[in-house]
Amino acid sequence: MTKRCFQVQAEDNVATLLEDAEAESVALLGLSAKATVVLLEPVVLGHKVCTRAIAAGELVIKYGVPIGVATRSIPVGAWIHLHNCASRVDERSNRLEIPHDAGRDIGHD
Repeated sequence: MTKRCFQVQAEDNVATLLEDAEAESVALLGLSAKATVVLLEPVVLGHKVCTRAIAAGELVIKYGVPIGVATRSIPVGAWIHLHNCASRVDERSNRLEIPHDAGRDIGHD
């Protein structure tokens, strides 16, 4: 079965994976005219994938609103996460440790 991702608004430059996927072609559901996106790397359920090339400094758009800024150029099919996107809302989230998304500024007692 073909894996799927969902793009909420036509102006979004990301889509959300609806299931775990490897570096493979996934169906793009939603408002976009583009039918598929070829993932450049594995992406897990609920994470974002780039649907249009995003230049460094350009806004990352989801739900029709900016959710972050690209910290480097992001090609179509790339996983979008802390390694290439900085939050415009929560500065603390820009410092999370990618392997387990745990902040270094709080205790885990």
